[in-house]
Amino acid sequence: MSSTTSIAMKTQNQTDLPPFSRATCSDEEWETRVALAATYRLIAHYGWDDLIYTHISARVPGPEHHFLINPYGLMFEEITASSLVKVDIEGKAVVATDHPINAAGFTIHSAMHAHSPDANCVIHTHTDDGLAVAAQKHGLLPLSQTAMLMLEDIAYHDYEGVALNLEERERLLEDMGDKHLMILRNHGNLTVGKNCSDAFLRMYYLERACTAQVKALSAGHENLNLPNQGVPEFTASQGSRSFDQGREGPAWFALLRLLDRTNPGYDA
Repeated sequence: MSSTTSIAMKTQNQTDLPPFSRATCSDEEWETRVALAATYRLIAHYGWDDLIYTHISARVPGPEHHFLINPYGLMFEEITASSLVKVDIEGKAVVATDHPINAAGFTIHSAMHAHSPDANCVIHTHTDDGLAVAAQKHGLLPLSQTAMLMLEDIAYHDYEGVALNLEERERLLEDMGDKHLMILRNHGNLTVGKNCSDAFLRMYYLERACTAQVKALSAGHENLNLPNQGVPEFTASQGSRSFDQGREGPAWFALLRLLDRTNPGYDA
């Protein structure tokens, strides 16, 4: 491939994105776009992205049942508020675009958005440590404070293959129940939240808990120190007060300042 062709392809990828802008969106939609683009960049910042795969979505405020998801083919560090694709509940783009969406992403995310009132934002990852715990039959163990904060809010879903079968949505929802975190067996992690802040912080804690477990298990099961009876449940009750406040907390604004220093432009 010549350098001229390469440059042309890069230019095409950037200019063929949907014509969304601050001027063409409602205040509520644009705010959601900025928050979701920031979430994509934060996932990339922490190394939780998987090339152009995995996905994050956010429900567009309003009665239309639309949600935003990444244009398939862009790296997470490239996502901007205006580049996000708006789709309906059937996965069809509301505004025509040459950029498709991830079909497996639609299966998982549409299930959560359509039926869970708490799923305004849905995050799915394929990290090494998340996959390692997802492959362990005992799931997430109460080995760290981070894990115990979430332990009572985690659901599990057995692996059924690449999530292309829309019929899997019913089983995803049944397994999720009223939880906000899910370990997809042999696949990865999933979190939902009333906003991007809640969903991201849940994923942050879940990923850190998985990393801690992988490291702790490297010393062997016989060397694990499990907390006293009742402590994991008490810690989980403390953790439940950290989320679902209906607004972004101070950690979220600190994360946005981090992006402004290291990877600005997400709000374009």
